[in-house]
Amino acid sequence: MTFTQDLAKQTADLWQQIYDMPFNRDMALGTLRRDVFQGYIVQDAHYLEGFARALSLAAAKAPSADVLAQLAGSATGAIHVERELHAHYMGLFGVSDSAFAAIQPSAACDHYLSFLLRSAALGDFPEAVAALLPCFWIYREVGRDIAKHSQPSNPYAAWIDTYSGEAFDESVSRMLALTDRLGAEADGPTKTRMERAFRRACWHEWRFWDSAYHMEDWAQPPAAQGAPAYQSGPPVSVP
Repeated sequence: MTFTQDLAKQTADLWQQIYDMPFNRDMALGTLRRDVFQGYIVQDAHYLEGFARALSLAAAKAPSADVLAQLAGSATGAIHVERELHAHYMGLFGVSDSAFAAIQPSAACDHYLSFLLRSAALGDFPEAVAALLPCFWIYREVGRDIAKHSQPSNPYAAWIDTYSGEAFDESVSRMLALTDRLGAEADGPTKTRMERAFRRACWHEWRFWDSAYHMEDWAQPPAAQGAPAYQSGPPVSVP
């Protein structure tokens, strides 16, 4: 069993939940609400810019010029997807550049990016790669799964074609090969860090879609929603 096969086995239950979640099932049927997908696309555009930055940070730690070129190329590819795919849908939805700039990353998006940027900046190279892998791998597998159930008239066909297509498949295969190589070379503590980073990133993938489906943003404390202002009282002893 390869290292990435073991990672997939460790996270199989979460992957199945991602396949079965309403966002992806509705997208496969073409019934995903337009406003839900619009909110998702805006957040995904924010995400992919941060993802490209995390890839660039990881690339700076690459052990060879070939690996550096691979990750730098993936960073460029992420920006390309953001410019092409998202521009297509934002044009359809009438989301102007100024309107997009006015929409801040959601809590789920911000949380995921913070994790990736921290892993890439502060973690070692194998840990950073393991944290970045799920965005490649899960999107490919979800894209393929949706493509099996989708019809050509699906309004989200451009998204489905992007992530189930050959060009994306090639980049995912290269990332899997790199992770397998790093996992095979890793000592025990490094392998543990890689596994933990991978599992956490898989959770963030689930959380990003779940948050988009429920159109969640930043939760506000009750006072910000019209509740009475907080009144300070006597000190409370903490046991």
